[in-house]
Amino acid sequence: MPTLAERDHSVLWHPYTQMQTAPLPVPIVRGEGSWLIAEDGTRYLDGISSWWVNLHGHAHSHIAGRVSEQLRTLEHVLFAGFTHPTAVELAEQLLVLLPANQARVFYSDNGSTAVEVALKMVLQYFHNLGQPERRTFLCFRNSYHGDTFGAMAVSSRGAFTQPFWPLLFDVEFLDVPVPGREQEVLSQLDALLARPDVAGFIFEPLVLGTAGMVMYAPEVLDELISRCHRRGVLCIADEVMTGFGRTGPLFASGLLPREQPDIMCFSKGLTGGTLAMGLTTCAAPIYAAFLSDDKMKALFHGHSYTANPVACAAALASLELTRAEACTQQRQRIAAAHAAFRQEIEGLPGIRQVRHQGTILAVEYDPGEGTSYFSRLRDAFYQLAIDNHVVLRPLGNVVYLLPPYCTTNEELELLYAVLRQMRALVLDFLPAPTLPEYLHD
Repeated sequence: MPTLAERDHSVLWHPYTQMQTAPLPVPIVRGEGSWLIAEDGTRYLDGISSWWVNLHGHAHSHIAGRVSEQLRTLEHVLFAGFTHPTAVELAEQLLVLLPANQARVFYSDNGSTAVEVALKMVLQYFHNLGQPERRTFLCFRNSYHGDTFGAMAVSSRGAFTQPFWPLLFDVEFLDVPVPGREQEVLSQLDALLARPDVAGFIFEPLVLGTAGMVMYAPEVLDELISRCHRRGVLCIADEVMTGFGRTGPLFASGLLPREQPDIMCFSKGLTGGTLAMGLTTCAAPIYAAFLSDDKMKALFHGHSYTANPVACAAALASLELTRAEACTQQRQRIAAAHAAFRQEIEGLPGIRQVRHQGTILAVEYDPGEGTSYFSRLRDAFYQLAIDNHVVLRPLGNVVYLLPPYCTTNEELELLYAVLRQMRALVLDFLPAPTLPEYLHD
C-alpha cells in the first residue's frame, strides 16, 4: 500500500512548493501540545505554530469542546440578513479589548481577505465622501499582506508576485524605519503625504513577518500614523500575525504611545489555529460613511462562510484561553527565554543580528554573502531542523521561532539547540580566509 505522503504526491498541489523537485511531505496524523506526530510515530516540535496560527497547542481540549458543542447546535447560517450568538459575542468581546476607537467588526475567511476588506473600506470611504481621487496606498518595502490581488498589490514586489505585476495596482513604498533610519523614513512619508491622492497607509505593526521578522519601534510607527492622520490618510494595522499576544500585549497596536489605527485586520491566531477565519475592524467614522438611504453606498463584499458559527465558537474559546493569567505567564516566560538566548548568541561569528519581540525570536545568520529565500543555505537550515525533529521554516538566512504558548522551557531548549547547530553550519559555509601572499607555497 502507498504511504500517506505518496498518496498526497499523486493528487495534491502544495503552497510555495516546486512540486517537481520537492521531497515528499511529512505526513502528520495527530497533534498534541507543541508536537506534531507523523504517520510512523515520529514526533516533531512545532517551532513556528504551524505558520503562526496555533496559540495554545494542537488539539486543545477546551477549543475542541466548544467546537463540538457548536457543531451540534448550528454549523452555519448565511450572514446577509441573519445573525447568530457566537458572531455577536465574539465581536462584543473583541471590541472591548481592541483600541477604543474600534467600533465595528466585519467577518471574512482568512488574512488575505481581511486585508482585501480593509482596502475596499478605505477606497469606498473616500468614494462615498465624494473624494474618489484618493486611491493611492502607502506600505512598507518588503511587506507582506497576503496572496489575493489587492493584498499582493500592497505587498512588496518580489519573486512570488512577479508573474502578476502588470495586474497589481500601483502603490508607494516606504523603507522600514529600523533603528537608525527613523528620520529618513519620516522624510519619505512627508514627501508622499504632500500628494492629494493618498488614501491609506497599511503596515505590519512592529514586526514584518515574511521580510525576516524585521522589527522597528512603536514610537516611530506612532509618529508615522500621526502624520498620516493630520493629512486625513486612513491607517490599516495588519495584525494577522502580531495579534493575540505574539508581540507581548494582546495586540501590537497596544504598544503605540498615542495614536491608533483606523482599521485592523486579524486571522491566524484568531481561532487558536483551529479553523480558517478572518475579520476586519474599523473606527466609527468609517462605518458612518457607508450609512445612507442610497443602497449603492453599502459595502458590497462578502463570503459564503462569513461569520461561520463554528469558527466563531473556536475564536471565543481561544480568546478565553488567551485572556487567562496562565497564558500571560506563558508568554512572559517564552519572552524571557528568548531574551536569554539572544544574549547568549548575539555577536558571535556567523551571527549578523538577533531580533526579539515578545514570543518572536529571529536569528539572521551571516554566511559572508547575501542569501535569498531560494538559497542552498535556506534548504540546509530546513533539512537540519527536520533531521532534529523540529518544524521551522527559514526565510533565506533568517531563522525565526514563534512557538505555541504552551511550549515548555525544555522544548524551547530543543529549538535553541537547533539554532546553535545552524550557526555551526553557517561557519562551514563561510569562505576560507585569504592568506597573505608570503604564506602561500
